[in-house]
Amino acid sequence: MKIALGADHGGFELKEKIKSHLLGKGFEVLDLGTNSTASVDYPKFGHAVGHAVVNKDADFGIVVCGTGIGISIATNKVPGVRAALCTNTTMARLTREHNDANVLALGGRIVGDVLALEMVDIFLSTAFEGGRHSNRINSIEAI
Repeated sequence: MKIALGADHGGFELKEKIKSHLLGKGFEVLDLGTNSTASVDYPKFGHAVGHAVVNKDADFGIVVCGTGIGISIATNKVPGVRAALCTNTTMARLTREHNDANVLALGGRIVGDVLALEMVDIFLSTAFEGGRHSNRINSIEAI
């Protein structure tokens, strides 16, 4: 499975920890930046991850900024992306089960490393339930 990663300066350190974690578990990683803590604008990186997922260059995406809010908004501007900002493991599980989210958004200044990596694992290992949730996803895609 290939995971696209993107972050701004506020999410850079967590992105790097996620990258190491994923590589250690045998995932293929497409790192779309940023590559330091120097100040950058998050929309560029959210946009890149969203397009990688929609274009099937990656199976899922993970985006990180300081709060996760801005980069999730930017990523969701890409048609076909369902980026979900999660702050706990229940949200990470339910957004896959119910919303078929294809991008996980995290706040590098909001969640600790241990919790973030646990959310990543849950997000990537949880399947979409389908059923009644499929109608809702189809409605979202029709907008």
